[in-house]
Amino acid sequence: MPTKRFIHIGTGGFGKYWARNVLPRLVEMGKVEPAAAVDIDPDQLRNAVEGYGISPGCCFTDAREAFDKVQADFAIIVVPPAYHEQMVDLALAHDMDILSEKPIADTMEACARIYHKVTRAKTKMAITMSHRFDQDKQTLQQLVRSGKLGRQNYVVCRFTHNCRAFGSWSEFRHRIADPLLIEGTVHHFDIFRALTGSNARKVYARTWNPPWGEYAGDSTGLVVMEMESGVHCLYEGAKANASTMNGWGEEYFRVECESGTAEMDRREIRILRGGAWERPAAENVPLLERETWANPWLAELFVDWLNGGPAPENTLQDNIHCAALLFAAIESAHAGKVVDVQRFLKRHLRAAAVQV
Repeated sequence: MPTKRFIHIGTGGFGKYWARNVLPRLVEMGKVEPAAAVDIDPDQLRNAVEGYGISPGCCFTDAREAFDKVQADFAIIVVPPAYHEQMVDLALAHDMDILSEKPIADTMEACARIYHKVTRAKTKMAITMSHRFDQDKQTLQQLVRSGKLGRQNYVVCRFTHNCRAFGSWSEFRHRIADPLLIEGTVHHFDIFRALTGSNARKVYARTWNPPWGEYAGDSTGLVVMEMESGVHCLYEGAKANASTMNGWGEEYFRVECESGTAEMDRREIRILRGGAWERPAAENVPLLERETWANPWLAELFVDWLNGGPAPENTLQDNIHCAALLFAAIESAHAGKVVDVQRFLKRHLRAAAVQV
C-alpha cells in the first residue's frame, strides 16, 4: 500500500502522546511519513522531531502556513475542541482526509457544521474515540454482541474518581464548564452505544459539583438513557469523590442480559449466573489479544481505510451520534428535562445545513 503523508497539528499536551507513542509505529511500518508538524509553542515541536524524526525545517507554529507550504494526504488534529472546525476547514481547503481527536468540536452547532462540510466534500474523517477500543471494552463488547447471554435488558456504568483537588485532572478540565460530561462521559456514552449496538433515543441527566470539588463546572452526574433498541442505560460519574473506585481505564460496566450478567470491573470480566436467593456462580472471561489497542490501533485502521480498506467503526458519520448524545445530555442537565436525542440531532443538522 502507498505511504500516506500527514500533517500533525498539536504536538504538545496529548499531542505529545501522538508524537512519541502513536505515530512512530506507523512510520516504522512504512504506512505513513511526516510532511509537517504544527504547534503554537515552538518548544513542543521537539516531541515531533524526537518522536517520529521529522526535520525541524518541516515544523511550523502556524497551521495555515504549514498547509500552504506542504503537500500531504491527511491531517491529524490534536488541538483543543474549540479549534477543531478551523483545522477541519484548512484540511478541506487543501483536499486532505482527517483524523481528529474527540469530540468532533466543542459545540453541537460546530459538530453539525463539520458533519455537513466533510460529507459534502466526500472526505474521509474519523474521530479517535479511543476508550471503547481498549482491550477490556472490546472483550466485553464481543461477549455481549455474540448472543451468548441472550437479549439485553439494561447496562450500568460506574466511573468514580478522587480528582477533587485543582489540577489533579489537568488544570483545563477544572476550569471548563461540564468537565465530567465533555472530558470523561463522552467516552462512556460511546461505549454504551457500542455495547448495545444502538444509538440513544432519550437522555435525562443531572449534574452538579459538590462544595469540595475544585471545579468551575459540574464534576458529578447521574444519567439515564433509553436506546433506540429499547435497552436502558444508567450512568454514575464522579470526579470529586473521596476515593477512586473505578477511575480512568478501570471503569465498572454491567450488562444485564436474558441468560446471564456480563460484568467488567477494573479490567477483569466475568459472567454471572444464579437462581433465586443463590450466590451467583462466576465464569471468568479472558481478555482478547492483539498487538495494539486504542489510538495506535485506530490510527492504523484509519490509514488502511485511506488505502482502500474497510471503514473503521469510528467514522464521522457514526460519531455524530455520540456527539448528539453528549450535547443532548448537557442540554438535559442545564434545563432539567428529558431530551429526545434524535430530534436534537436532526434539529442541529437542519440548522447547520443552511450555514455551510
